[in-house]
Amino acid sequence: MRIFRFVGLFLTILAMAALGFEFTQALITQDWNILTLGELWFKIDPQSINISQAGIQRHLAPWLWEPVITSILLCPCWLIFGSLGFCFIWIGRRKLRQKRWFR
Repeated sequence: MRIFRFVGLFLTILAMAALGFEFTQALITQDWNILTLGELWFKIDPQSINISQAGIQRHLAPWLWEPVITSILLCPCWLIFGSLGFCFIWIGRRKLRQKRWFR
């Protein structure tokens, strides 16, 4: 369970960093531009996004890329990282011991 919390904290820190990047860019350019997940992925490795699209459309299901994955890639990356981070933290939470009233 500790690994889930670690991954969740890492993703939450990535979400805060992405939001901070958007905020500093907005201060510099005086215009708020949302950093989408697809744009971030393209900045990191542009070839892998094309390879992933081709692989998913050819080997898994062609309908999976267009409505599902493209809508996820068009979301702000801080929203995706933050929601995944909170889900991992929630999964890895410690279960509280239930207080026994009768022994």
